[in-house]
Amino acid sequence: MNKPRRTPTEIGWREWVSLPEFGIPAIQAKVDTGADSSSLHAFNQKRFSRDGVELIRFDIHPLKRSKSSSVTCEARVVMQRKVKNPGGRTELRPVISTPVIVNGVQIRAMINLTERDEMSFRMLIGRRTLRGKFLVNPGRSYLGPRPELKK
Repeated sequence: MNKPRRTPTEIGWREWVSLPEFGIPAIQAKVDTGADSSSLHAFNQKRFSRDGVELIRFDIHPLKRSKSSSVTCEARVVMQRKVKNPGGRTELRPVISTPVIVNGVQIRAMINLTERDEMSFRMLIGRRTLRGKFLVNPGRSYLGPRPELKK
């Protein structure tokens, strides 16, 4: 018997995203079907090893156009990937796997880390993360609720 296909969740070209593993309840993300992979603004990146596992510690500015608050995160490096930056140059970036919540749907996403300070959005959600789970409406924004901010 065939399983019923799940209807993809509709999202806009920009959405509020939560990164629960890092304690980040809300970060604005650009949904980019032209980008293969997802990227997260990460600075002060420091790679290290613990018990034979390669890890990375990094800081995130979760608020758009603000450097006033930052969150220090730690994750396992699952691979390195060559990614073309907006200027067309290829960079070798660390890739992590972490839960991401978009419009109420939690998925595990592979995300490369890079400095996106000069970019409008601190996070970019690419095709690999979207495939089979979301339907992008390019004429709409923020179809999901804004995640609750901790007080």
